[in-house]
Amino acid sequence: MTDKYKNAGVDLKAGEEIVKRIKDFASATFNENVLSGIGHFGAFYKADFGKMKEPVLVSSVDGVGTKLKIAIALNKHDTIGQDLVNHCVNDISVGGAQPLFFLDYLAFGKLNVETAAEIIKGFSKACRKNGLALIGGETAEMPGVYAENEYDISGTIVGVADKEKIINGDLVEEGDVLIGIASNGLHTNGYSLARSVLLKQYSLTEFIPELNSTLGNELLRVHKSYLNFIQKLSSEISVHAFSHITGGGILGNTRRVVPDKLKINVDWNAWETPPIFNLIQEAGGITDEEMRQVFNLGVGLIAIVGKKDVEQTLKIAGKAGEKAFVIGKISGA
Repeated sequence: MTDKYKNAGVDLKAGEEIVKRIKDFASATFNENVLSGIGHFGAFYKADFGKMKEPVLVSSVDGVGTKLKIAIALNKHDTIGQDLVNHCVNDISVGGAQPLFFLDYLAFGKLNVETAAEIIKGFSKACRKNGLALIGGETAEMPGVYAENEYDISGTIVGVADKEKIINGDLVEEGDVLIGIASNGLHTNGYSLARSVLLKQYSLTEFIPELNSTLGNELLRVHKSYLNFIQKLSSEISVHAFSHITGGGILGNTRRVVPDKLKINVDWNAWETPPIFNLIQEAGGITDEEMRQVFNLGVGLIAIVGKKDVEQTLKIAGKAGEKAFVIGKISGA
């Protein structure tokens, strides 16, 4: 039966081998709250929220889209897992949550043990940096759904926030200021458009002078985690809202945390757009409007603060090693 299953495209031995590899990577992220190792049907995490008055679990699930195509084309898989963890961390930390644990899902056309190990190594690295546990996951081999050399990944994150400290935009008011925190590239969004225009003119291994990098290395820059900055800023001032800039761009994402009665005013000339975005726009003849809807344009996070806290926000960002700039304000609709 095993041979027939393997002939059908599923290698059980390869699956067993990757479980062995996962154990080392995952255990490196465990803390005293993790009560089980990899191999159980479920993962056990001790909920100890004694320091919080009213703990609220916060969760999110995401993928990295067609950035995977770049990793696969370059056979470089050690950063894509970091992208996914950091993206998920940002999504819950902007609401005031402390990340607790992460679970991954990998689906392959044909399971490549070395590729899977590199991906999971990336999960582990980012989990350790963000202080959360890689507590479990699933690896599937799905011939007929994915091409032999292709795979997909997704991740689920769970964190906790004290209800009274949740940041959801309720405090945003007229006169508030938008502080942009720099991204380091596309992060994990807009890759379908970027690939469609760039790869018609450039190869991934081509050195692009204006990028001071090969195109492939530029496109595989790891999605930044803003967790440390978010927590530092939130502990020192009253942040009215945070916006993680992903698919939908600056306006699309910030609209989610601004009351409908208020208007978001962005000064699109307030910062210097990184060269990769200019390259994409020129290569595809893309309008400013579409660029703003698809890409972060060099702003990966926005903090919305009161006027009196602007200088302090910029100061805290600088000390945290983040490049920050005033990019707009909130006005009445």
